[in-house]
Amino acid sequence: MEQSVIRLSHCQKEIFCFSVPEECPSCGEELRGSRLQEAPVSLPSPFTNGHKSSCCLLIAPAHDSQDREFDGTSDLHTGISNTKGVVYNYTRGGVRRDQSGWERCVSVPLVRPDMFHLLAQWDLYLDRFSDGPMWDPAWHRFDDDHHNCFSFCLRFVNGVLAAEGQSSLSRETFTHSFILPRMRRVSKFTALYRHVERHQYYMVDRPEDGQEDRQETVLQ
Repeated sequence: MEQSVIRLSHCQKEIFCFSVPEECPSCGEELRGSRLQEAPVSLPSPFTNGHKSSCCLLIAPAHDSQDREFDGTSDLHTGISNTKGVVYNYTRGGVRRDQSGWERCVSVPLVRPDMFHLLAQWDLYLDRFSDGPMWDPAWHRFDDDHHNCFSFCLRFVNGVLAAEGQSSLSRETFTHSFILPRMRRVSKFTALYRHVERHQYYMVDRPEDGQEDRQETVLQ
């Protein structure tokens, strides 16, 4: 996905494409040099560089291939980034501290930028948690269903929530509230991108009131 998807409006339609077409695909009016209802805007990508996303939960395809595509069929791998963009992730060999390999992933912010006291302790919390016997292969074996990369992330998040005096999150609540909305955004963006690749544009009726998805952090 090397190209940016742009959105433009004309004749009460929203048109998604890689570049402004010469004619409106709906009414046929020439667009080059003409006034559109609003200036074309570039759609934000749902993907981020995990090594530039501090204090986030990160989601990436599990298989380390050249494509690393979120195709809806690949298993996913999760990790937690520290304040310097090092990604801590639990594998069969224990906890890894990756400084590369998470350049294209989905990010779930965990901490507000104004939570200075927590940001100052984040790396220490993450190091101590990762060094615990729970994640040492000599003490606990990796299990695909019950003791895996997501267990590592959720236990860490709940540990920080407890330290902050907040209630813990169940696996279901965390998944449905913070992960699934972002994965649905990935699915929609990917489908849109592939459609534009095949047909040059995608067109829908312009909504009267647009609402953008609200971004939240886990620790409020």
